[in-house]
Amino acid sequence: MADFGTKEIKTFDYKRPPIEKGYANQTLHVNISDSDISIKPVTEKMKETFIGGKGFDLWLLWNAVKGNTKWNDPENEICVAGGPLCGTPVYPGSGKSIVTSISPTTGSVIDSNVGGHFGPYLKFSGFDALEVQGKASGDVVIFIDGIDQKIRIMETSGLPDEAHEVSAILTEYFGKGKPRNISVITAGPGAKHTLIGCLNFSWYDLKRKRVRYKQAGRGGIGSVFADKGIKAIVARWDSVNVNTNNPADKVALKEVAKDYSHEIVELDPKQNEMSRVGTTHLVTIMNDYDLLPTHNYRYGRHKEAPNMGQEVYRRIFDPGFDGCWMGCTVACSHGVKDFVPLTGPYKGKKVFVDGPEYETIAGCGSNLGIFDPFTVTEMNFYCDTYGLDTISVGTGIAFVMECFEMGLINETHTNGMDFSFGNKVSALELVHQMARGEGFGRIVGQGIRKMKVIFARDYGADPAVMQDIGMEAKGLEFSEYMTKESLAQQGGYGLALKGPQHDEAWLIFLDMVHNFMPTFEQKAEALHWFPVFRTWFGLCGLCKLPWNDVVPEDNKDTEEPAKVMKHVQWYAQFFSAVTGHQVSPDGLVSMSEAVYNFQRIFNLKMGFGRREHDSIPYRAVGPVTADEYESRQERYDTQLIEKHKVDIKDMGTEKKVTLLREFRESMYEKLKDAVYDRRGWTNDGIPTVETVKRLGIDFPEVLDLLK
Repeated sequence: MADFGTKEIKTFDYKRPPIEKGYANQTLHVNISDSDISIKPVTEKMKETFIGGKGFDLWLLWNAVKGNTKWNDPENEICVAGGPLCGTPVYPGSGKSIVTSISPTTGSVIDSNVGGHFGPYLKFSGFDALEVQGKASGDVVIFIDGIDQKIRIMETSGLPDEAHEVSAILTEYFGKGKPRNISVITAGPGAKHTLIGCLNFSWYDLKRKRVRYKQAGRGGIGSVFADKGIKAIVARWDSVNVNTNNPADKVALKEVAKDYSHEIVELDPKQNEMSRVGTTHLVTIMNDYDLLPTHNYRYGRHKEAPNMGQEVYRRIFDPGFDGCWMGCTVACSHGVKDFVPLTGPYKGKKVFVDGPEYETIAGCGSNLGIFDPFTVTEMNFYCDTYGLDTISVGTGIAFVMECFEMGLINETHTNGMDFSFGNKVSALELVHQMARGEGFGRIVGQGIRKMKVIFARDYGADPAVMQDIGMEAKGLEFSEYMTKESLAQQGGYGLALKGPQHDEAWLIFLDMVHNFMPTFEQKAEALHWFPVFRTWFGLCGLCKLPWNDVVPEDNKDTEEPAKVMKHVQWYAQFFSAVTGHQVSPDGLVSMSEAVYNFQRIFNLKMGFGRREHDSIPYRAVGPVTADEYESRQERYDTQLIEKHKVDIKDMGTEKKVTLLREFRESMYEKLKDAVYDRRGWTNDGIPTVETVKRLGIDFPEVLDLLK
């Protein structure tokens, strides 16, 4: 703190409005190029059409950028919003923020949801959304002080690079003895030197007396943040209770919140134990069902997977009931106390690690052939404090390792490093190189799509092979689920608006394990309902985990168990109680369908959003290599014989791989047809004029674009 200094650039006084039924009814715009600060009203039409959260982000970003805006143009924005239900301290999972920007890796609009206290504090400070535009000449901090009702832009000096240190220093500096009043957004040196940077959103852990954080990871939003010269964005707010959001019907809100919280407290210990082991329980479940990505998604299970499962992390995690927002009974935000890294700038020092969660364990563990929980925990720590997305890091390094083992690249290209699967030393060194912007890490930090170009152009690697095994779509690295045996989940990834991320549609179990949707029409219906309903959480500032990770005891006996309709009904009651707008479960889906289609049209504005952009690498569809086929030979042979009526007697593996590929690629294209039709899109994947009119998003610019 001794070397830390600030220089005031701009102070903007404002009058904080009262929150009305979940809304502040205004947004904050900050342009750091000229230090301009302004407040914009939120209209009733904006609330009706876009609801809040991601909807507000998309609308603000749409009006800020042009179709040719690049990620590092000053006019690109970082937009942050919660939503009308965000900040409710009695309802599980009500502390989410949604961040949007034009992505460095996809070139189109990206969104990422994140926990922590920033979204609620931003709203209670008087703003339903924040948009930051421009570029600073030096490191700046934007301070949104909801208590003193001031917005300040400051140049800073003396702050360290690492995210966890920046957050701790600024929490102490701005907290004035009350650190829980502060939430900080920051990135890190990895975000500055790569295109896969993440943002860290903080909250103060009173029990441990330390700053902790969650990540908005996908699509390089942290890299946009760093490129703009933003060191941190800080929000300050005071105490929160059920009245802070000024709900329309406080009695109804308390009633439904009590029912939901009671159910989670009762059932979570009997089901997934989220409050004790977080999402680590998924490791062994995915492994048991042959769905755990292993060796760059080549295989789906490994005998050493339990080494990184819930029983291991049950012992490693620091005990406690840890939620990233007040009152959340799922309480899945666990961490490792007094962890000592073996490499890098914190070698030999005790640190606190937030996580790891399933995606990091699978991406930086099994997918790299690493089954050591301590190596994964170390990668988790460094990715967070460097500001790197663990999913893109894990999936990217897995691609590098397979290219290395296939001979597409060699030690000449990697500066002497061995990238065989399982090489922990090289994997960690690569993370440090990404943070420094040096060596081979500088190339890997560009993401898989750009790596494929560089490897082909500079190293002579085969582009066709890399296209098959490079697990990215739309420029975004795949999150950590195997999709080969689930056509519906292939669509859930390939047809996802921002790229292959599981938060839009997670249908593997419904499709592959339970066979709930055997027909194309049933898959198409699921690929309509689930992405649209999951979008709704992002509009309102909510976490999805309470919805379907803890389910009623009689849920399996209901008509549509996958939808967990009892919870959907509770969410409808929650929305009605806060906003005063009475909705049914079907109403929740209807309100988010407009935003979902608007985001598809936003992609179109940026030059994407057509059928060709919904393609996925063949590794996501079926086996690329002979040994991949042979690892599941009985299954694949049976499919060729029984489903496709092929005589495979005396047929070699390579021929069977080719035949299976023809069948599976054809099925994926048929799935596109069915989904587009169900969504009201053309055969090229574009929402029709009739659809946008029905949804009330027929703005003049939208209609001009569709023409």
